[in-house]
Amino acid sequence: MTTFKRASRALTSKLAAIYTCNFHPVTSLSHFSYTQNASFCSRPRQNNKEGSTIDLNQYPSDNIRNFSIIAHVDHGKSTLADRLLEHTGTIRKGHGQPQYLDKLQVERERGITVKAQTATMFHRHKFLGSDTDFLLNLIDTPGHVDFSYEVSRSLAACQGALLVVDAAQGVQAQTVANFYLAFESNLAIIPVINKIDQPTADPDRVKAQLKSMFDLNPSDVLLTSAKTGLGLEQVLPAAIERIPPPPGKSTSPLRMLLLDSYYDEYKGVICHVAIVDGALHKGDKICSAATGQSYEVSDVGIMHPELVATGILLTGQVGYIVSGMRSTKEARVGDTLHHTRTVIQPLPGFKPAKHMVFSGLYPADGSDFEALNHAIERLTCNDASVSVTKESSTALGLGFSDLSRHVHKVILNEHGAHVISTVPTVPYIFEYSDGSKLQVQNPAALPSNPKNRLIACWEPTVLATIIIPSEYVGSVITLCAERRGEQLEYSFIDSQRAFMKYRMPLREIVVDFYNELKSITSGYASFDYEDSEYQASDLVKLDILLNGQPVDAMATIVHKSKAPRVGRELVEKLKTFIDRQMFEIIIQAAIGSKVIARETLSAMRKNVLAKCYGGDVTRKRKLLEKQKEGKKRMKRVGSVDIPQEAFHELLKRKMSSYTMMDTHTVDVVQSLSSIAQATFVRRVDEDKVQRKDQIRSLLVHRTTWISAAYSAIFEFRSIPSAMVENFLARIDRDVTFP
Repeated sequence: MTTFKRASRALTSKLAAIYTCNFHPVTSLSHFSYTQNASFCSRPRQNNKEGSTIDLNQYPSDNIRNFSIIAHVDHGKSTLADRLLEHTGTIRKGHGQPQYLDKLQVERERGITVKAQTATMFHRHKFLGSDTDFLLNLIDTPGHVDFSYEVSRSLAACQGALLVVDAAQGVQAQTVANFYLAFESNLAIIPVINKIDQPTADPDRVKAQLKSMFDLNPSDVLLTSAKTGLGLEQVLPAAIERIPPPPGKSTSPLRMLLLDSYYDEYKGVICHVAIVDGALHKGDKICSAATGQSYEVSDVGIMHPELVATGILLTGQVGYIVSGMRSTKEARVGDTLHHTRTVIQPLPGFKPAKHMVFSGLYPADGSDFEALNHAIERLTCNDASVSVTKESSTALGLGFSDLSRHVHKVILNEHGAHVISTVPTVPYIFEYSDGSKLQVQNPAALPSNPKNRLIACWEPTVLATIIIPSEYVGSVITLCAERRGEQLEYSFIDSQRAFMKYRMPLREIVVDFYNELKSITSGYASFDYEDSEYQASDLVKLDILLNGQPVDAMATIVHKSKAPRVGRELVEKLKTFIDRQMFEIIIQAAIGSKVIARETLSAMRKNVLAKCYGGDVTRKRKLLEKQKEGKKRMKRVGSVDIPQEAFHELLKRKMSSYTMMDTHTVDVVQSLSSIAQATFVRRVDEDKVQRKDQIRSLLVHRTTWISAAYSAIFEFRSIPSAMVENFLARIDRDVTFP
């Protein structure tokens, strides 16, 4: 007991000493906090979440700059946004959250931006001879091929754009697409070459590409490294001096552009808006020009970068509003919002997003339909881009038809519902002999009336932009020809890279075109597409039959020339993944009543002759005939269970030129190491590598071989992981650089 008391006294005295040493007055703490912020702020300011220190009246429209960051995926947009936020003191250095503006789980998992995000920054700059405070609205946009609509609606709120290009990769497909989006919107474009700290960086080559592709003056190009902060100090001054202020009029009636929306559990729908004309105050009553519905503004403020209430938004400013909307369906992106008692001219350019890719979702267990319904309701409440309708399948039961296949992953990850997804489809238009036209997304909904003959059909197309190294031109032309592409343009950006433009059916690219393109170009291709027109096509409905019964979830619409090959692939895959039953299963692919491919899955059989040790052969025949009759009865009443893996495999469509035997595949991968080594030795001997730029090209070449190995691994999936690790280890061991 005495020992315990002594230990307690010792501990108490130590705590008292620590408390005495660390005690500081409140004023000392606030002073320390101020000087710490001043070390990285362009202008020290206290970030108060209530917004009491932010007076937006101090920033007239002449002192506002709205700009976006546009680039190809993974060229450093979000990292550059982080550095700008740190440079202006909007977030503190070492905040421990890279890509601060990327909020979604999928954005953090894959390192890409999906949703456009906005942040308001404050910066002091010497402008026209005096120090002036500026309000800068930064919009970080997606660069991935599938999110161009997010980019276009973000640019509508901007007057300028930072066009970021990787110093090693140069101009890519989304660089071209985003440049023309900004150019058509009459934005001031500031070219920024990022990642100049990389060993393979070649800024002069990228400047030449920008000049030849976009006619941008090389002297206007900024050189930066968002990772290290090199050259960052010139970005914001260039944005202030080269980008014009917002053109709106503060004395005109309120007009604001709705940029985005999301659902918050406590506040409801939060809308991101840009004030084009006039001003908005908390408590104002506003109206939607698209729907005519009226709302009362209960909260208004800016993103700094989190929500900061200010009570007001003025002309040219970008912020958020809370107006009592119950669902994001009411917040139509691109809509014009205005005061209820004013008559205004809606802002031009509002086009609702067209739903172009559809997929069916069904609960893995039929009894879980209500759980799936609840999960989809929560998803659609927060994502207005998803369109959902209920449908019924004879094979899979009740389910939903939705806009995009990425919904499958969102529902599984964020809402915990297990679902079966069907093959993605696109909307087709069919014309019949009676003059009627029908738009069909689900192949199962296509009518099969022999009296009403199909006379014409149309399918949606896209304009695809592809940029590749010149050595892969032949392979890419072959791929596009197999996908029914029509070449529109073909040119060379420089001596090493080619630019190609194709018109292609949307159906040919929605499943695996991008993966195939990456595979045959060792990962160096870049790809972008935009919607084009409908064009006439020779399409047929391909049905999958199990024991004569159609499986509507596996029906697909294909081009007539591809139907036999696709049918054979489907029935062969299904034979592999469907479990054997006690009765025979006949798997068929058919166009109408014509069967074009068939596979038979033999029945499991019990040896009924096991107890027959001889005697009359008729006894054995009777037993076999009896078993045969039993199998026929089972076939009539039995049901075939289609596993989820079978549906997934239908999505993995491979090119016939890549179909090899497993042993051949293993040989190919094993030989890659020796091929790489021989290539490096030859290049070293021929070029006598001594200079840095040649060493860089060797590094790029090594990466090409590793990418090729990974492509082979993902394509054939039958290679043991130990062999893969062996191969990569051998590359590092055998290949030496001078």
